[in-house]
Amino acid sequence: MIDYTEYTKFLIGLIAVVNPIGAIPIFLAMTGGLNPIERHKIIHITVVAVASILLISLFFGEAILDFFGISINSFRVGGGILILLMAISMMHTKGEKQTRSKEEDYDPDQSDSIGVVPLAMPLLAGPGAISAVIIEAHRQSSVAHYGLLGVDIVILALLLWMTLRLTPWISQRISQVGINIATRIMGLLLAAIAIEFIANGLKGLFPSLA
Repeated sequence: MIDYTEYTKFLIGLIAVVNPIGAIPIFLAMTGGLNPIERHKIIHITVVAVASILLISLFFGEAILDFFGISINSFRVGGGILILLMAISMMHTKGEKQTRSKEEDYDPDQSDSIGVVPLAMPLLAGPGAISAVIIEAHRQSSVAHYGLLGVDIVILALLLWMTLRLTPWISQRISQVGINIATRIMGLLLAAIAIEFIANGLKGLFPSLA
């Protein structure tokens, strides 16, 4: 029997790792001088890139680990530490907005690359998100398991798309303080998930700890 709460928990953790709300100030800074059509184009590219990166990690991440001879338990510990560091950074962030000087002109030819780098990777689908997907995928090998994880990633992509599309509206109604509070709450949830990753990895590496 499928435990759907595990997939709900994974989705919440993935949202915390990707942290769309925390990316709003950076997104605004990088697209502040664009018209709505150009901004929507970058949003589309960013969301597709994030979903593609995470889906590739879901279906081929473990094969990549096997190719390099890395055990999943070692990856759990390493990924958990990485996610924990990210969570600590989120809880201590000052949330300072990045600003673009008036002298800087936006180059339309760079729109595609901005959507992929740095917005999609490493800002949103960074090492922490990739680690979380690979670790969760290793729990089971059934088609249903991979299918539900894929659904979670698609839901995340839809939430990311809606958040970025609403960025101008959100920026007018949520202060920087509000964004900082949301980021810290996500960081706290992320820290708990990271500790669980590390604990499970250590149990696998050192069975006597179980």
